[in-house]
Amino acid sequence: MRVVDIKTPASGEAEKNRWQNLPLLTRHDEVKFVLCDENDYQWARQILQQHQLSQKCEVLFSPAHGTLNATQLAEWVLRDHLPVRMQLQLHKLLWNNAAGH
Repeated sequence: MRVVDIKTPASGEAEKNRWQNLPLLTRHDEVKFVLCDENDYQWARQILQQHQLSQKCEVLFSPAHGTLNATQLAEWVLRDHLPVRMQLQLHKLLWNNAAGH
């Protein structure tokens, strides 16, 4: 199983995405987006549809801890009927960026 992290524009790292890996995804893999704002959400929704990601593997949308409200993200996902799972950044909730975690 592989977990592919797709960097969003607000992360400042979107240019590091390796789009050539997307056709290699299988049902055993996951794609994860950590979203910072509504622009990231709209961008991720476009990538989801453009690459038909939910038909290839599990897709996870996570709100960036302390940046995007999880309830707001859930409302957008429900409104748009996206075939994604929401995931909270558990390590941030448990340790709040404590050193060593």
